[in-house]
Amino acid sequence: MKHLTYHFISIITLISFISCHSNNQGKVKPNVILIMADDIGFEGIGVNGSHSYNTPVLDSLALNGINFTKAFSQPLCTPSRVKLMTGKYNYRNYEHFTYLNSNQKTFGNLFKENGYKTAIVGKWQLNGLQIDKVDRQIALDNERPYKFGFDEYSLWQLTKLRSEGERFANPLIEQNGVVLKRDINAYGPDIVSDYAVNFIRKNKDNPFFIYYPMLLVHDPFVPTPDSPEWNSIDTRSVSNRKFFKDMVNYMDKIVGKIIKELKNQGVYDNTLILFVGDNGTSSKLITDTNQGQIRGAKGNTISHGIHVPMIASWPSTIKSSGEYSGLINFNDFYATFSDILGVVDDSDGASMMDIFLDKNIKKREIATIYYDPMWSDNVSKYRNVFTQDNRYKLYKDGKFYDMEKDILEVSPIMEGDLTIEQKKIKEKLLKELSLFPELSNAN
Repeated sequence: MKHLTYHFISIITLISFISCHSNNQGKVKPNVILIMADDIGFEGIGVNGSHSYNTPVLDSLALNGINFTKAFSQPLCTPSRVKLMTGKYNYRNYEHFTYLNSNQKTFGNLFKENGYKTAIVGKWQLNGLQIDKVDRQIALDNERPYKFGFDEYSLWQLTKLRSEGERFANPLIEQNGVVLKRDINAYGPDIVSDYAVNFIRKNKDNPFFIYYPMLLVHDPFVPTPDSPEWNSIDTRSVSNRKFFKDMVNYMDKIVGKIIKELKNQGVYDNTLILFVGDNGTSSKLITDTNQGQIRGAKGNTISHGIHVPMIASWPSTIKSSGEYSGLINFNDFYATFSDILGVVDDSDGASMMDIFLDKNIKKREIATIYYDPMWSDNVSKYRNVFTQDNRYKLYKDGKFYDMEKDILEVSPIMEGDLTIEQKKIKEKLLKELSLFPELSNAN
């Protein structure tokens, strides 16, 4: 009887072990798609109060997922991209506008090392194309996306200057080492988003990562294929601010196209989609919102230059939809991906997984930005280091602002006018700023 009992227990134990082992082995890794729009501030999305633009797809994504209302980028594209891709503050690896040193590890490398198929589509602009300080051989290197962990690419401005070909009508796109033949009827955003769709279709049975730094909605503000003016070659590339609305609508439409393909392939529920802007809207544009009119402030360190839309969708994991008002910094993406992959995080960020899972959420209280664009031989008047909480912002040069009362940062609060509570907040922000180096005296 004892022997029978022993054998019975052994069999049960073995079955349990096999079952657990099988479950662990069969656990499906999530797909991840990071979409970053080019030059759209928080106010540019309908769900965030915009009256000027229609974004039904993104609005639905936000209402059924998480709408982050306090996400902060760098004020300009390359500084944002470098920080986002590596998870590091700019002072650690940002060397010049339009450049990322190949000695850096990106989230492309991170996913590839952990068994993912990886692709980047859209805007590159990281080969140092516009500066003489970088060796021309680097600028002409069409394999740099591979070095940063991407198996495949379909990109604008990889080894070609913007002056050699634009991104919209008759675009100049490079795809896996080949410069595509120019087509007067082609539209750049369609080419790269179609590539993303095909990549999803091809890798539906593998875990995949797509980084999609969009071509839209950066200037020139020109017609899209949905604009009446697209139908004539003479008006297809005419720039006018009125077309920005069409470009925002088309951006939203492309996100919908990607979602549709995920659903068609049966992988939508297990795909984390993150949508974010890379910096504020162009200062040429004014948006009507439920908070009044907002002028874009791309390149500027005021809120309208760094406050960007951000949405997360992951149906199988995000069960509590709604708004999240904690601060998000651009190095948090790399940290989140490390968490998803179960690897050691060596970034400067904090994972967002607790937010997705709606448990034990400890909201970030402070976001710090080190900003030196280094985009010309002239020093930008906006370069600075600053940190902020939900209401107050302190710059390295000592200026202290109440963003609730002074969103445009016109009148810094003088030391003698600080309340006791404001002094405590300023001291807290000052302590954080002390961890960051001063800006160098020269670009």
